[in-house]
Parts: sequence; structure tokens; C-alpha cells
Amino acid sequence: MNINRREAVQRVAALMGGMISAPAMAGIMGQKTNNGTFVSFTADQTTLIASIADVIIPTTKTPGAKAAGAEKFIINVVQDCYTKADQETFYAGLTKLDADCKTKTGKGFVEANDIQKKEVLTACMLEGDAARKAKKGSIPFFFMIKELATTGYFTSKIGATEALEYLPIPGKFDGCMPLGPNQKTWTL
Repeated sequence: MNINRREAVQRVAALMGGMISAPAMAGIMGQKTNNGTFVSFTADQTTLIASIADVIIPTTKTPGAKAAGAEKFIINVVQDCYTKADQETFYAGLTKLDADCKTKTGKGFVEANDIQKKEVLTACMLEGDAARKAKKGSIPFFFMIKELATTGYFTSKIGATEALEYLPIPGKFDGCMPLGPNQKTWTL
């Protein structure tokens, strides 16, 4: 039985108990679930999203989220798959993160150095975790962008072929296959 990459990702998400949110899954599948209005992002905000994604998945031995173009996936999912309320949460979180960085460092997130970016993003994560534990409102911004950055990265060509081990012709499924020394995790 032959399946394509999208179908494989969908099956993996189902096996993981739906660990990928419905909007992210719709984005992977190329679906548009928001037929209403959507927030628009400026070129500066697109650069900000790419910079945040690159802190989440930086360039190491393999290219990072920015090189993979994860920001395009993020914007596409936010506009095409998020509800208007979730879009506004994302937009407000993006604006707040940049403002918090300016307050803390005197620079916007894009201009800050790597250490400052990590500190500001960690503070955003801790704030989001506290809000999530208190069960306040919608999904916190950090968890939105983290999910979209990682999903966008690992479903990109760079993420699927350079960060993960790629097997172009699938063989039999062996769920308990040992990895060799320094071997990457398998992609689907």
C-alpha cells in the first residue's frame, strides 16, 4: 500500500492521540478552514515570525526554521485555519513579545542578540505555561508559535530530508527499530 507524505503525517498525528492541533493538521493537509476575515501580517511581522521560529529551531548541523521557510507555513495556518479569536490571540502575542523585548533590551526581537532572544522567548513560555495551568482563555501565544514552527519545519523539505533520516521508498513498518550511533530519527 502506497501513501503520500500528507497521509502519513495525518496517520502519525492520529496515532499520537491528536497531539497536533486541528488547525496545524489542516495546514499540513493544505486545507482552508477559516472562510471569514483574517489578520494580515506586514513584512516586518513576517521577519519577526521567522526570527522567533529560528530561535525555536536554530541552525545547527542542519538548517533551522528560517532556512526552511517555516514562517510561510505559520502565516498560512494562522490566516487559513485559525478562528478569528485565535488569530487575534496570535497577533496580540506577537506584538507583546516584540514589545517585551524592547522593554527588556531596548531592541526589538529581530535586532536582539541570541541570548536576549532566548531570554525573552523563555519568559513568554513561562507566562504561557502559567496561563495554561490557570486555564485562562485560549491557547497561549508561545504554544501556538512553537507548534506551528515545529510542524512547519518538520513537514518542510529541509526538515524532512536534512533534520530527519529520510527513507524515500518505505519498507515494512518496524516500530522498535534500533538507531545506530549518531543516526537521526526517521521521517515519514
